[in-house]
Amino acid sequence: MFSLAMAQTSMILPENSATRVSDHVYAIVGFPNIAIVIGSNATLVVDTGLGARNGAIVVREAGKLSKNPKLFLTTTHFHPEHAMGEQAFPANTIIIRPKAQQEELDQRRDEFIRMFRGFGAGKELLQDVKMRTPDIVFDREITLDLGGVSARLFWLGTAHTRGDELIFVKEDSVLISGDIVQDKIVPNMPNDDTSPKNWIVILDQLESLKPRFIVPDHGALGDGSLIAKERAILVDLQTRSLELKRKGVSADEAGKQVTEYVTTKYPGWTTMGPTANVVKRVYAESQ
Repeated sequence: MFSLAMAQTSMILPENSATRVSDHVYAIVGFPNIAIVIGSNATLVVDTGLGARNGAIVVREAGKLSKNPKLFLTTTHFHPEHAMGEQAFPANTIIIRPKAQQEELDQRRDEFIRMFRGFGAGKELLQDVKMRTPDIVFDREITLDLGGVSARLFWLGTAHTRGDELIFVKEDSVLISGDIVQDKIVPNMPNDDTSPKNWIVILDQLESLKPRFIVPDHGALGDGSLIAKERAILVDLQTRSLELKRKGVSADEAGKQVTEYVTTKYPGWTTMGPTANVVKRVYAESQ
């Protein structure tokens, strides 16, 4: 998630504020939310924060909770606030990513660093970004045994980015959902590397997991009902956009009309700005 509104958002993660989600899962709620899964043999951190300063905060918080020095790091997608604080992690950290995400990171890292340096404290936080080749790259999924708890890391295709990764902690019934499931935040589709159609398909697959708790990348933590709410607004956006396209309304004009529609129909939802891009993607996918 990114927009000019980030200039008014605190990009520094809070210290000493990890929230216990379940028996093995904790979350640092900030920009973005960071998930930490604690096993008896190893710890998994999901996402890094924006730049090394935030990465160091995550490392300190994980260290307070960990029962073992073995540390895994994975990232929900390649955007800078999720992946570009990895240089603060210890050299022995085992970095894991899906192949699609790593390819996207390699292709678009510099472009997104330049973009995020234009937001708020981004210029300062993204100085001298250093990233290394991941230790493990997987195609579709991999399961980590952390000791008494496991984490399933999996990729279901393009949605918010081409490389969106999801993590399911089966023993605790916790879904770490990236930007794919969030609480009352309009789905963000910033460019052509997004897919409203496949996003809905992914949500249908996530519903079958029946998670008790959801840790999204942005916004409030929630329960499994967030999946149905996310699906409902996406289907509504898709249906409304296709109706306007059949009437011959241009994508730009449809974006304005659908934005007005969701603003009225979904009070309490935030970041209505991305709605116009969702409309454009629906138009493009219906060719």
